[in-house]
Amino acid sequence: MSYRITLIPGDGTGPELAAAVRRVLDATGVAIEWEEQQAGAEVMEKEGTPLPAAVLESIRRNKVALKGPITTPIGTGFRSVNVALRHELDLFACVRPCKSILGVRSRYSNVDIVVVRENTEDLYAGVEYAAGSEEARKIIEMAPAGKIKEDAAISIKPISRSGSERIIRYAFEYAKKNNRRKVTAVAKANIMKYTDGLFYHVGREIAREYEGVIEYEEVLVDALCMRLVQRPENYDVLVLPNLYGDIISDLCAGLVGGLGVAPGANIGDGVALFEPTHGSAPKYKGMDKVNPTAIILSGVMMLRHLGENEAADRVEKAVAAVIQEGKDVTYDLKPDRNDPTAVGTARMAEAIVEKMKA
Repeated sequence: MSYRITLIPGDGTGPELAAAVRRVLDATGVAIEWEEQQAGAEVMEKEGTPLPAAVLESIRRNKVALKGPITTPIGTGFRSVNVALRHELDLFACVRPCKSILGVRSRYSNVDIVVVRENTEDLYAGVEYAAGSEEARKIIEMAPAGKIKEDAAISIKPISRSGSERIIRYAFEYAKKNNRRKVTAVAKANIMKYTDGLFYHVGREIAREYEGVIEYEEVLVDALCMRLVQRPENYDVLVLPNLYGDIISDLCAGLVGGLGVAPGANIGDGVALFEPTHGSAPKYKGMDKVNPTAIILSGVMMLRHLGENEAADRVEKAVAAVIQEGKDVTYDLKPDRNDPTAVGTARMAEAIVEKMKA
C-alpha cells in the first residue's frame, strides 16, 4: 500500500531533522510519497503568515503529516504555529510516549508512561484580557467583592463536558488498543471544583464503561509531580487537561533523558500530525549536530498509526541498538558532551538505517 504524507520540514534545525527521518522511513520499504509544505518563521517574509493555507489544505487532504520543529515568531503572526495547527485541524489529543532507552543517561530505568493531553481548551484556549481593559473590568465587577484586584489581567479557563469526554475516551481506547493496564486522570479538582471537577466527573462516567478491562484512578496534579519523581513505574497512561498536560509531558520526558528522545503526535478525527516535542534550536541550524531520535520515534508512531507495525518495530529496535552501542550518536547522547567521536544528525540516521538492514 502507498501513502501520501504531508512533510513539513519546519525551520531552524527542522530541515536537517526532516531529512534524517525521511531517510530512515524510506529505508523501511513502506511506500511513502512525501508532499513537502513549508511553514514557520522563515515563511513569514514570503507568505505574510507562518502557516500558509496550503499547509492546512495538504494535511486535510492527506490526513497524515510529519512535522519538524517550528520557531514561534516573536511579536507578530500566530503566538505559536504548533498551537494554530492543533486548533485549525481540531487535533484534540496530544500523545507523548515517554519510554526508557538503554544507553540514554537518566536517573531512572524502565519508565514507560504515555501522556495524553487535551489540546484545545483550558488556559491555552487563549481567552485573555489585558489589565485595565473593558473586558477585564466587567469580569472584575461580576466577581465577588475583593476576589480580583482591579489591576489584574485575566485569563479564562474553559473546560467542557464534550472536550473532557473525547480526550478521556481517547485515553481509554488508546490503553485498550495498546494493552495498557491503567488510566490516571490528573487535575486539581479540590481547588477548581467546577472546571477540574467536571473533568473528573466525566472521567468516572467513562471509566465505568471499561470496568474489568482498564483500571482507573485520579491523582491531583501536585501530588502526581512528587509521585512521578519517586515511583514513575506506578504510572501507565496519564490523561490531563491542556496546561497540566504540557507541564507533565516535559516532566515525563525528563525521566527518560529529555526532549531529545521524546516523540509526539497530535490526533483529531481522521487527521494526525506527528512531531518531536523539542524546539527548533536555531543556534544549531546548518551544523548537522542535533539528535534526530525524537523525530524518528515520531515517525515510528506515524507508522503504527498507518498500521505498518512491522516496519515501526524495525525502526524502533534499530534506534535502540544504535543508542545502546553508543558509537554513532550525537554529542548529547555521549557520556561526555564534548566527546570528539560524536557524529552528526545525518550520520546517526544512516547508522539507524544500517542497523535495520543488518
